[in-house]
Amino acid sequence: MMKTVVFDLGGVLIDWDPRHLYRKLIPDEMEMERFLDEVCNDEWNVRQDAGRTIAEAVSERIDLYPDHSSLIEAYYERWQEMVPGAIEGTVEILTELKALGTPLYALTNFSRETFPRACQRFDFFGWFDGVLVSGQVGVIKPDRRIYELLFSTFAIDPENALFIDDRQDNVDGARAAGMDAIRFSSPQQLRADLSERGVL
Repeated sequence: MMKTVVFDLGGVLIDWDPRHLYRKLIPDEMEMERFLDEVCNDEWNVRQDAGRTIAEAVSERIDLYPDHSSLIEAYYERWQEMVPGAIEGTVEILTELKALGTPLYALTNFSRETFPRACQRFDFFGWFDGVLVSGQVGVIKPDRRIYELLFSTFAIDPENALFIDDRQDNVDGARAAGMDAIRFSSPQQLRADLSERGVL
C-alpha cells in the first residue's frame, strides 16, 4: 500500500514569518523582537489558529497596548507580507509525490480567516486530497485530538501515514498519535528522509 503523506504548510511549503513584515515597520531589530515577543507574540497568534476571530484578537491587543495600535492592526491587514512566497524545493517534492499518485493531505495550524488568502495565492494548496485547518475545527497541533480528527475525517490509517512539520512538538504529537513523522529543516533534508523511507 502506498504511504499517505501529510504536510504542514507554514514553514514547510510556504515561508511564513512575521519578521518579513515587521522589519519594514520597526527598523531596530531589538525593538522588533521585543514587539513580537511581548505584543503580537506566538501565544497570541496561536489563539487565532485555534479559532478566535481576528477582530477579537486585534481589539484585545490594542486594549492592552494602545500605543502600538497601528503595529497591531498591521499584523493582519498586511498579513500577506509575512509570506513572501513558497519554499520552492518542497513544492518540487510535492509535485513529484503527486505525479507518483501518493495520497496527499495537509494538517495546518492556520487562522480560518487568513487561510483563504493563502489558498488564493498558492495553487498547490488545491493539490491535496484533503486539508484540515485548525482554525476551522477549533483545535491545534500538537493536541492529539487534531491528529485523530485528521484520521477520522479522511479515513487515514496512521500506521501507513507519514507527517512532515517544522516544529518538534508537532512531530512528537504526530508520533504519539501513531504516525511516523519527519521534522522539516530543508527541502534537501526532506528529500533524503523520504528517499530513505522509500516514499520518493
